[in-house]
Amino acid sequence: MAPISLQLGDLVWGQLGPYPPWPGKIINPPEDLEKPRGKKWYFVKFFGMEDHAWIELEQLKPYQAHKEEMIKKTKGKLFQRAVEAVEEFLGTDKEKDQDEKDSESTTMNGLTTARPMAAFEWQATASGPLKDIDPHFHHFLLSQTGKPDIYYQPIIKKLKICEEDTGSNSIQAADSTAMNGSITPTDKKIGFLGLGPMGSGIISNLLKTGHVVTVWNGTAVTEGACLVRTPAELVSACDITFACVPDPKTAKDLVLGPSGVLQGIHPGKCYVDLSTMDADTVTELAQMIVSRGGRFLEAPVSGNQQQSNDGMLVILAAGDRDLYEDCSSCFQAIGKTSFFLGEVGNAAKMMLIVNMIQGSFMATIAEGLTLAQETGQSQQTFLDILNQGQLASIYLEKKYQNILQGNVEPDFYLKYIQKDLRLAIALGSAVNHPTPMAAAANEVYKRAKALD
Repeated sequence: MAPISLQLGDLVWGQLGPYPPWPGKIINPPEDLEKPRGKKWYFVKFFGMEDHAWIELEQLKPYQAHKEEMIKKTKGKLFQRAVEAVEEFLGTDKEKDQDEKDSESTTMNGLTTARPMAAFEWQATASGPLKDIDPHFHHFLLSQTGKPDIYYQPIIKKLKICEEDTGSNSIQAADSTAMNGSITPTDKKIGFLGLGPMGSGIISNLLKTGHVVTVWNGTAVTEGACLVRTPAELVSACDITFACVPDPKTAKDLVLGPSGVLQGIHPGKCYVDLSTMDADTVTELAQMIVSRGGRFLEAPVSGNQQQSNDGMLVILAAGDRDLYEDCSSCFQAIGKTSFFLGEVGNAAKMMLIVNMIQGSFMATIAEGLTLAQETGQSQQTFLDILNQGQLASIYLEKKYQNILQGNVEPDFYLKYIQKDLRLAIALGSAVNHPTPMAAAANEVYKRAKALD
């Protein structure tokens, strides 16, 4: 098969890693974006989103020649929208070309001549950053909110969009008075990836303590954060980027996806992952970040949504010790204490063990409450007895008192604790250590999930 020949402006199908091919157009890259070494690369702007990436020639196919094949292979509303955007562009382009021919053609000696079609200028098909969602990150947004995109509409006014022509990628909160007078905010530009309840509380506390924060793709945070359009853009603009996402798959997609973190990493850039995941995944991410000259710290946070809002999380860190020190003011802003645990992977293991205990404890208390009810005992008295003994804890007092009073608003999602138990059980299996209590608790949560 003869090698394909591509040039600027060609429509193509581009495939990045394990993701399905997506329609795009070859465009000129930004001047400050370095081209990868080695094989032949093209810079592709994807249709239907605000995303672009360097793609190897072997991962590109001409659009028209492979259109039917790709449409049969890939489904989904976002994909359909992207294809419709291509077809709309092709139709608009043909109409424009015909208009120019009609208006500017002249007849000379019986021959018709026309001016060549004007160069195409890329325009995003969606109206704003909250609609231009990369399909590979779409599940990332929904997994943390459980709500459709319309959920973000009321909060867009709370964010300031960074204008590309100003060169300004972040701003400081209007009220930079620190809650704790002992916290002196770092002068480094901080980036944050993560839209969930935990991330929102973290960002809010960073802003309240005077840190300069840039975020990606709309999040319910206090006024004062700046919004950029892709993870790569955010990482490139910031000195230290934090990420807080729900699971290992999302963490990998965030780094490896189109316009992902890895594309914004270059020597000196720092990446701190606050997510709870397995040691193998976090080690893989660390290796990729470091291979690009970046610095990496894992720092999963222990706590619930309320503790995140209150700046009372517990941070377990491992990896680059100097980066841990550089994050000192940020960790003071979001947590009550932090631990440095050595090499990458140690924090992930410790966090899974902590959450394994928490998950098993929650399941046991729930079982006790229901058994008390079924045997005619007072649930309130049951909790009072526990709180007067060796199991007394603020957690028991607040959490289950709320439940008995009818307040069942979750502060930790079922799917996440079940995920942590599953990973903890796998951790035990990897070192041939039994975890029967965690396994039993995991079955409880699996059953609860099945019952919705």
